[in-house]
Amino acid sequence: MAGSYVLDTNVVISLLGNDPVVRARLETSERVGIPAIVIGELYYGACRSGQVQANCEKIKQLTRESSVLVCDAGTALHYGEIKEKLRTKGRPIPENDIWIAATALRYGWTLATQDSHFQEVEALTTVMW
Repeated sequence: MAGSYVLDTNVVISLLGNDPVVRARLETSERVGIPAIVIGELYYGACRSGQVQANCEKIKQLTRESSVLVCDAGTALHYGEIKEKLRTKGRPIPENDIWIAATALRYGWTLATQDSHFQEVEALTTVMW
């Protein structure tokens, strides 16, 4: 499974839950990055939880140990292109997922996800984890 992967939020949640399949796949990966938008989604979930402090600490630890992929002008260009193509096809996906897909395209890495709607994004390579 060697390769470079951008992790979608649902994969990171599985990772934080110590999912053995996700952990095994990560161990054989060359490079792994987590989009900043995913970190934001995780913090939102943590703030809605009954264990805000503990969950925020898990996210802080994750960001210390991981490569966080930032949004830049190249990512924004991909975002605009993706959103317009999805609009034209009449196949929208959630807004944050467009940013996550744009991040994967910006870096040229495969998106590891559990959501099939990413298959609507042209030129995006995905793998279901």
